[in-house]
Amino acid sequence: MSDFALPPAATKTDVLWFLPTHGDGRYLGSEIGARHVSLAYLSQIARAADDLGYFGVLLPTGRSCEDSWVIASAMVPLTQRLRFLVAVRPGLQEPAVAARMTATLDRISDGRLLINVVTGGDPVEAKGDGIFLDHGARYAVTDEFLTIYRRLLLEEETTFAGQHLKIERGQLLYPPVQKPYPPLYFGGSSEVGMQVAADHVDTYLTWGEPPADVAEKIAAAKAVAAERGRSFSYGIRLHVIVRETSKEAWAAADDLIRHVDDETIAAAQTTFARYDSVGQQRMARLHAGRRDKLEVSPNLWAGVGLVRGGAGTALVGNPDEVADRMKEYMALGIDKFILSGYPHLEECYRFAELVFPKLPLKATTGVDRGPAKNAGPFGEVIANVVAPSHRRATAAS
Repeated sequence: MSDFALPPAATKTDVLWFLPTHGDGRYLGSEIGARHVSLAYLSQIARAADDLGYFGVLLPTGRSCEDSWVIASAMVPLTQRLRFLVAVRPGLQEPAVAARMTATLDRISDGRLLINVVTGGDPVEAKGDGIFLDHGARYAVTDEFLTIYRRLLLEEETTFAGQHLKIERGQLLYPPVQKPYPPLYFGGSSEVGMQVAADHVDTYLTWGEPPADVAEKIAAAKAVAAERGRSFSYGIRLHVIVRETSKEAWAAADDLIRHVDDETIAAAQTTFARYDSVGQQRMARLHAGRRDKLEVSPNLWAGVGLVRGGAGTALVGNPDEVADRMKEYMALGIDKFILSGYPHLEECYRFAELVFPKLPLKATTGVDRGPAKNAGPFGEVIANVVAPSHRRATAAS
């Protein structure tokens, strides 16, 4: 455990969901049960998250994903309050162009844009995108990018000459709705990543590690920010598998990877081993490519990371267990959870219905409509006469 102090415990939280622009289905690592991630399907998930009261949705980025900016733009007119956590990619985007894209999407969404700063961790993918920089240089570019990007969003005429980026009298003519600009989210587990975060961002993100490991990382990031006179809010990225009973939840976890064979796991782990991302290395260490010891902490399951890069752990359990584990992270200062589950449409509903009532939510998450009436097959009137709520009251008496 780090000697540094943790931030104050979070008393309430926001919860975000995920738009699976890189694929979805009932099983990992298999075409069985796979779904076409079409505009229609993504709109179902976005509308569900909006209607259920999620704070926002994360859109992933990378060559395996549909473009996050295009998809978010398509989702904006289909939703009312949902926020969109969309990636800027230093080294792939020029900061002036990214600033104009940011301001435009923030305006047309009436202030519903969140920005995820992604430096990237796969050198092979980076070269395929035209980026031939090592780990340290990519973070140096990120630092220069954010320096220019933030100044432009503040409506400053910007001249800057760095080692990698240069701009002369840059200006943003049409500012964003949110002031000073849409909130910046960033996850960097390395020392240089924490330094960039401390200089620029609003919310520091981590992937779902055991609470003791998360506490150490948060304490270290907090200390780096404090040295610069700044502070963060904190968020965590996790998958969830929640069912009404713990037995059902663990059975669902096992079922999710039942079509994943050892050859597929080995191939995936070989690919992840080439990453220079410290966060990805920490994810891989949790399971070491083995499927026999995947519960790495109470209710924290590393099975997703056997074949999926990035966030590789899931909270597994009944509603009380999952809520309790989330509260343990809140005690470390985390006040934002970015969640996902397979398939994403069904798990979006399941998590909101089963776990939202057990969490201390901020006013920006959740919708309280009272008991469901005429709510479809799960709240259907019995024999065309008796409302389900009346039946429950009768049974209870």
